[in-house]
Amino acid sequence: MSADPQLAATLDQHGQGHLLRWWNDLDAAGRERLLREIRSIDFERLDDLLKRLVFADETSAPEPSHVRPVAVARLPRTDAERVARRHAAELGAEALAAGQVAVVVVAGGQGTRLGFEGPKGTFPIGPVSAGSLFQIHCEKILALSRRHGKTIPLYVMTSPENHEDTARFFAEHNNFGLEHVRLFVQGQMPAVDRQTGEILLAGKDHLAISPDGHGGTLAALAARTEDGGPSCLDEMRERGIRTIFYFQVDNPLVQIADPAFLGIHRQARAEVSFKVVEKIQPTEKVGVVVEVDGRPQVIEYSDLPSELAERREPEGNLELWAGSIAIHIFERSFIERIVAEAKLPFHRAIKKVSYLDASGTLVGPKEPNAVKFETFIFDALPLAERYAVVECDRAVEFEPLKNATGPDSPATVRQRMSDLFAGWLESAGAKVPRRSDGSVPFGIEISPLFALDAAELKGKIPAGMVVEGPLYLCPNGGRT
Repeated sequence: MSADPQLAATLDQHGQGHLLRWWNDLDAAGRERLLREIRSIDFERLDDLLKRLVFADETSAPEPSHVRPVAVARLPRTDAERVARRHAAELGAEALAAGQVAVVVVAGGQGTRLGFEGPKGTFPIGPVSAGSLFQIHCEKILALSRRHGKTIPLYVMTSPENHEDTARFFAEHNNFGLEHVRLFVQGQMPAVDRQTGEILLAGKDHLAISPDGHGGTLAALAARTEDGGPSCLDEMRERGIRTIFYFQVDNPLVQIADPAFLGIHRQARAEVSFKVVEKIQPTEKVGVVVEVDGRPQVIEYSDLPSELAERREPEGNLELWAGSIAIHIFERSFIERIVAEAKLPFHRAIKKVSYLDASGTLVGPKEPNAVKFETFIFDALPLAERYAVVECDRAVEFEPLKNATGPDSPATVRQRMSDLFAGWLESAGAKVPRRSDGSVPFGIEISPLFALDAAELKGKIPAGMVVEGPLYLCPNGGRT
């Protein structure tokens, strides 16, 4: 049976007729799969992307002379600033108590770089408990919900690759006690040949498809279910959610729905807000939040010219120091607006992608041969009428899990977590041994369900407590 002539004509019109090359070799299931993937493509948009990002060398890098530091709410350094931060936290707590806040975690990645099979969110990162990233995040949300007396709904963005495994993991753990968890799947885009712009085939019945970037979170939140059910944003609207806290699953230190951050966001009447850390060195691999011609913008580290990265203040500090760490707040109405207007631009990523050649042989290229199309969530920043950028303490809030060994590895993350919890214990009056460099010599962990922060820990441990070995504080008096 021949393919639909109208479909074949459409593909030919857009230079993609090769996608049906093996149509006659496919069984009914293979044809259905191929048709489903082809019909998911907006060919008019793809043609535009090919024109701008494949056949032309379009770049959006700003002129260095137009780039300036962005205004940032710095960490409090004076009593007056600490009082102002507490007032902001009170405002954020009111939003939580009113049930106006939801949490979105981006968790579409696999643990491949960690040498781990399965979704990254299932990685056992607890220094003593070996609790997963998902468990730690969910316990924070549950503790925060209990503190403020309102359910905080969690929305987990998966990928087609790990959705079923993630859903199974949450089901096996009864959603870690959370009342409302909804998983939704990230969108995808086809990969194209770097020279010809032809969509690559991963198999005779399967396109080479990849996730559409973390900016795809916004479109995925707005997408209805396959059976036409309400989108996540529709559901949030029905629940009275105004504000969405966004983060990525690989950072176990994130202060989820931080009331002070929420309060500063509300005080600024912001549509979007970013948390940032002070960059350690010019070459650190984090994007920087800047102003370009008076408008806020994030420049990816890979696009940041050394001239800008190395600029210094007279005191010697980096001029462009505000490193973006993928912790954001969005107003739901703002997401609805920019999704409706399809505002987030696509970027190109030149990658190695395996493909079927004209003979039907699967080729594993030795050099980058393809262009992938991605959107970045930080491109929402310049679209906002009002925004806030807030500094946080790297040692307290940012230690991402990226690599199997070396920096940003399980070893460094567990050490940072242990050091942080040791500080909580010490502020509560406990004695904890330290190495000469200030780190603790064994694992220490405090479940968010035991204490969500250092202030809550005070009064929960015995006076004069001495920590002599690995320690895990958890509810019901449990400890290791």
